[in-house]
Amino acid sequence: MPNWSEVLVEINKYREGIDLVRRKYLKMLYDSSKKNVIAYYSGWLNKPNAKNALINDDDKNGFMATIDGLDRSLGLFLILHTPGGEIGATESLIDYLRKMFGSNIIAIIPQMAMSAGTMMACACREIIMGKQSNLGPIDPQFNGIPMQGVLDEFKRAIEETKKDKDSIPIWQQIVSKYHPTFIGECLKGIKWAEEIVINNLKDCMFAGDNEALEKAKKVYRGLCDQGIEKSHNRHIPIEECLKIGLNVKYLENYNGITNLQDIVLTIHHSYMHTFSQTPSIKIVENHKGNAIVTFERN
Repeated sequence: MPNWSEVLVEINKYREGIDLVRRKYLKMLYDSSKKNVIAYYSGWLNKPNAKNALINDDDKNGFMATIDGLDRSLGLFLILHTPGGEIGATESLIDYLRKMFGSNIIAIIPQMAMSAGTMMACACREIIMGKQSNLGPIDPQFNGIPMQGVLDEFKRAIEETKKDKDSIPIWQQIVSKYHPTFIGECLKGIKWAEEIVINNLKDCMFAGDNEALEKAKKVYRGLCDQGIEKSHNRHIPIEECLKIGLNVKYLENYNGITNLQDIVLTIHHSYMHTFSQTPSIKIVENHKGNAIVTFERN
C-alpha cells in the first residue's frame, strides 16, 4: 500500500488524480469490509485559520448526500478527522447517523478526532485507533470558544482579584468580552454535552450491559476531567482511551479486514494531499464517490 510520498506520485499521474485516488482507497475499504464507508474530513491542520473547518449544521447536507442510496443494513465505517465544533450541530449529526444506521457504526480515527469529534466517536459501537491516533477532551464550544475555558478564566479572575485588588482593572478588561449571560450558557452547554455523550455511550457502545450507565459515566469523566486532561488541546492516545473504558480496537491488528491499517493510512494521506493542493477545507465522501466539498470562505 502506498505511503505519503507514493500517494502523491499516484495523484500526479492523473489529470483529476486527487479525487480518483481518494475514492479508489475508500472503495478498497468497502470491498475489504463489505461495510459502507463515509469519510468526514476537515483540513484544519493545513489551514488553521479557515472559518468553516469546524463541525457545523451545514455538514448535515454532506451526510444526507453520502448516505442516500446506501444499503444501510451493512452498517457504517465512519472515518473521522476533525477538530470538533458546535455542540448543537454535533448532536444533530449523531442523531441523524443513529437513525440511519442504528448502533451499527464503527468510528475509525486515522489521526485526530478532537472535542466534538470525540463525542461523535463515543456515539459509535466501537472505535478503531492506531498508535498515531488521538481523541481529545470533551469541551463544548460556543462559536469556537471553549466553554470550560471560559469558566476556568472566570474562576481564575475571582481567585486573583480576591488576593490582589490591583488586578481588578486588568480582569475587568478580560471578562468584559463576554456578555452577562455567557457563564450560564457555558454551564448549560457543558451539561448538554454530558447528556449527549453518556446517553449515546449507554445506548450504543455499552448497549445490553447491566452496568452501561456506570461505564458511560466513567468514560465521560475520563474525557472531561480538566485536572487529568490539562488542556482542551490535550491529545488522548489509545492506551488512555482503553483505561477510561472506551471500546477501542487497534488499527494495526483489527480482526477480519486484511491490510486495514495500510488502507486507512493511505486514505488519510490522500485527504491531507487534497487539502494541501486545493482550496477545499472539508469533505464528506462515501465509497461510491459521492461527495460534498466545502471550500474556504474569503
